[in-house]
Amino acid sequence: MPKRRRGSRLADRRPRVTRHAPFAALVDGAIAGIPTPFRDALDEIAIVIADEPTADQLRENGLRSDETLYGLYEGVPLDEWGGGGVPIPTRIILFRLPLEADFPDPDDLADEVRITVLHELAHHLGIADEDRLHHLGID
Repeated sequence: MPKRRRGSRLADRRPRVTRHAPFAALVDGAIAGIPTPFRDALDEIAIVIADEPTADQLRENGLRSDETLYGLYEGVPLDEWGGGGVPIPTRIILFRLPLEADFPDPDDLADEVRITVLHELAHHLGIADEDRLHHLGID
């Protein structure tokens, strides 16, 4: 089995994808379950659903072609923002096909979508250390 790894550190809250409504509903459920004030941080982030990571995204994150990502945070974490605003768009990308392939059970898929959203949100909030994420249970 290929190694799987969630996103790395490297805007509306709702996914703009309609053709994958069941998956988008899982994402909406994961977002709804995040307590405030953490959920409020998602107001600044676009949530995007893509089928799978691009070759460039895999390469930029040090993955081989037989590896994949479940999610990816792209942007500047809050603890690194300067006084002049955000220099690049901030977004969380969730990769539907790898998640659905690795978690065929609907309950397991919902749990993993929730974990992936939390993992990427943690990167936005400035938690970059994978060991810290593991300790928090969002690895």
